[in-house]
Parts: sequence; C-alpha cells; structure tokens
Amino acid sequence: MPAPHGSDGFEEFARAGQQRLYRTAYLLCGDAETARDLTQTTLAKLFQHWRKVAAADHPHAYAKTVLTRTFLAERRRGLRDLLAFTRTGGLGPAPLAAHADLRVTLLAALAELPPRARAMVVLRYWEDLSVETVASLLRCSESTVKSQCSRSLARLRDRLGEAHLYATDHHATGS
Repeated sequence: MPAPHGSDGFEEFARAGQQRLYRTAYLLCGDAETARDLTQTTLAKLFQHWRKVAAADHPHAYAKTVLTRTFLAERRRGLRDLLAFTRTGGLGPAPLAAHADLRVTLLAALAELPPRARAMVVLRYWEDLSVETVASLLRCSESTVKSQCSRSLARLRDRLGEAHLYATDHHATGS
C-alpha cells in the first residue's frame, strides 16, 4: 500500500529519532508520561509538515526545535490555567527525597528551573548545542542564553551540592 501523499520517509525518520526525542522530552519535563505525550505531539506536528521537515538541512535539529517550542508553549498554557485556578500563583520547589540517586536528584533540580531556563540548559549541555543555536531555537539573544545558563547552572550547583549532603551516609560524617 503506498504511503500517504507527502509522508515518504516519515515513518523511518520517526522510528530512528523517536527515542532521542523522548530522552530530550524527559529531561525537559521530568515525567515519563508527559515526555511520551510531548514526543507524540512533536511527531504529529512533524508529520503534518513533513515536506518542509524532509527538505530541511538537518531534520533532527528541526524536530528538536519543534519539541522544545511545543514544550514551552504547553508549559505557558498550563501555567496560565494553573494561575487562573489558584490564589497564590506561586509554585514551590519540588522536594528532594533523602538518599535519592544522582539521576533522580538531577531531574528534581532541573524541574525547579523555569521551563525556558530548563530548555536552555538541556539544549546547551545535554544536547551539546552552541549558544548561537540555542538562541536561534528559542528565538532570543545569545546573551540571554549565556546569562540564563549561567544562573541556572549556579542554581543547579547549589541544589545538587545540597542534595549531595542529604544523599551521603550520615554515619561517615561523624554526626
């Protein structure tokens, strides 16, 4: 059976890139179910515009851009909905469990960052993209990426340093 018009190569692309997109989505949102939904939404958007994606110089980079922008748009929409139903409008930091392993601790620390700052850190340091590329993906200046990443990394270092104290064996500290 022939592929639907304009979908030539999409299935192969989706199969090859789905896991990679999912890993990035998981780092962005910190939740497996939400990451699956974000990945599927991204793939659906890519399918809708497959001709444009397939013609791009770097289809995987294009996909990452769609994923990141979808994540940020959904977070803004979710935050607006949340603020409409709460009086305080504030979100407290997610508590870290004592004795958490580094991966869980890192994900919890990432979750405390605002969505745009988290996207910058994930794209810059997990995906190893240049400052220029991250700025282009997120439609902001390079100086914004640099300053946000610097502040976010300092915040992560503070949080991870604090989490490390709780994750260590209390008997070894002599207290």
